[in-house]
Amino acid sequence: MGGDPRGILYPARMPTFTRLPAPEPVAALVRWFWIPEWALAPGRTSRQQVLAFPACNLVVEHAGAYPVGLAGPTTRLSYRDLHGTGWAVGALLRPAAVPHLTDDPGALRDTYRALALPDLHDAVAAAMTGPGEDGVRRARAVTAFADWIAAQLPAPDEEGRLANELAERVDADPTLLRVEDVASALGVSVRTVQRLAARYVGLPPSAMIRRRRLQEAAVRLREDPTTDIATVAADLGYADHAHLSSDFRTVLGFTPSGYRRESTDRSG
Repeated sequence: MGGDPRGILYPARMPTFTRLPAPEPVAALVRWFWIPEWALAPGRTSRQQVLAFPACNLVVEHAGAYPVGLAGPTTRLSYRDLHGTGWAVGALLRPAAVPHLTDDPGALRDTYRALALPDLHDAVAAAMTGPGEDGVRRARAVTAFADWIAAQLPAPDEEGRLANELAERVDADPTLLRVEDVASALGVSVRTVQRLAARYVGLPPSAMIRRRRLQEAAVRLREDPTTDIATVAADLGYADHAHLSSDFRTVLGFTPSGYRRESTDRSG
């Protein structure tokens, strides 16, 4: 997969998954583009489980009832069962892009809303199904997607840039454990942080912090099966092992030890 290892819970089971950086003209609107591709034998199913980033995704599908859709932020583990042959191209949106696609991202939590954007779909599909090596097709698809975003969405205004900074700091700074910490880092009030998260992300800031910690915990447990769960909990700012386990069960439906065992037993 390359790059940031977070998000995909069982990367070894992913047929083909590529993340590509956003071209500079849309870097303030898109964090990266992601492209899964699969070709499964008849009758076979591949379940892909994701602990998604706290953000919305604009997605172009190869076919089906929803060729373009806006996936809202998630509050729990999400999954998709892959069949046959197909692909998707998604844009992990930065907060500044979101208000131009929905008035209320909170209403999209754990949902997927179809969008009538045939021009976007046709441009990306032509790139993905055209001639050339895999890397060339994917690069063309990202360019087509980015060109559409650059033409349709305005550059972030001051508040949009602040919302981007909010998301970046929460995602990158492990010392931010409370909403008050985020507000202090940004030099704004707690109420401002809450308002920005509601308008631009669709999740409370506390949920954004919790998602970062869970993603980091999952990577640690998957990549180092011998690591002590209590140590992971302490390193990520949990009060104790029990609090980390509670978060795992609430969001993912299983315990840290269960995830570690599953990712080790079925990594091939």
